[in-house]
Amino acid sequence: MGDVLSQSEIDSLLSALSTGELDVEEIESSKEKQVKDYDFRRPTKFSKEHLRTLEIIFEHYGRLLSTNLPVYLRKAVSVEVASSETVTFSEFTNALSNPVVLGVVNFKPLSGNILLEISTNIAFTILDRMLGGAGEPLEKNRDFSEIELSIIDKIMVTCMNLLREPWKNVVEIDPFMERIETNPQFAQIIAPNEMIAIVTLLIRIGTVEGYMNACLPFITLEDVMDKLNTKFWFATMQDDDETNYSEFIESMIRRADIPVKAVLGKSVVSVMDFANLQVGDVIRLDSNVDEELSIYVGNIKKFTALPGTSKDRFAVRVTSVLREEE
Repeated sequence: MGDVLSQSEIDSLLSALSTGELDVEEIESSKEKQVKDYDFRRPTKFSKEHLRTLEIIFEHYGRLLSTNLPVYLRKAVSVEVASSETVTFSEFTNALSNPVVLGVVNFKPLSGNILLEISTNIAFTILDRMLGGAGEPLEKNRDFSEIELSIIDKIMVTCMNLLREPWKNVVEIDPFMERIETNPQFAQIIAPNEMIAIVTLLIRIGTVEGYMNACLPFITLEDVMDKLNTKFWFATMQDDDETNYSEFIESMIRRADIPVKAVLGKSVVSVMDFANLQVGDVIRLDSNVDEELSIYVGNIKKFTALPGTSKDRFAVRVTSVLREEE
């Protein structure tokens, strides 16, 4: 409770008001406080700091999509974060069209699921490109066929697996795709009034633009909310990565398979002679029996060798190594 005024203080206050020494408007303005509306039906559970950290995570995710999707689509792809906001789950589902591409992802080890939603024009562009087309969306949306859903499922699983790396500073996740839904009514993963964070990614495939929405329920991220702040994020990032990758890269290169071929010689024959070849026919080569063979690694001549056998198999014995300057 506030302080109680004595009778003398009340009398002095009234006299000051009557003489004009004290203005009523000044008293009222001094007592005004900034009041912020709070909707108890939509409690705010994601702060601006949380949203900013989610944007950082999905900026990294967008860069991974930009470098991995062209491998499948054979077309330039760019992905960037467009916006982030908090809404209720019902507001998110009511804004979705039908049909829609919704991937229900189990976000293990966190409890609960998240949703990855791709706009239909991007989905049909991916389908057109995967099936040999130029990568153009449909003029009018329609339902997806079973074959189309099977192709989309593979692309969505690829997109889901790329979530592991951006989230590793917060939590080591092991997500898996539970199902693909095309009707929003069948993707009710939480109560309609639950709060979610939505991170919207703008995807460009050639000249086609569309959106991907990541729906992140609060109840799924509740256990790691303390880690969703930039202070924790940058504290866990290593300033100097002293890992020596040269030995790792060298070991990977050493395990790579490369074609090696020994060329006995060359010959030129007509198409008619080639078509009439029979068992026992002899093809005359442009090299002598006692000449060294040329050994190619890939398409580059690297060695010379002499022919022979080893354990009842044809083999060659390297006689010299050819350097680049040779």
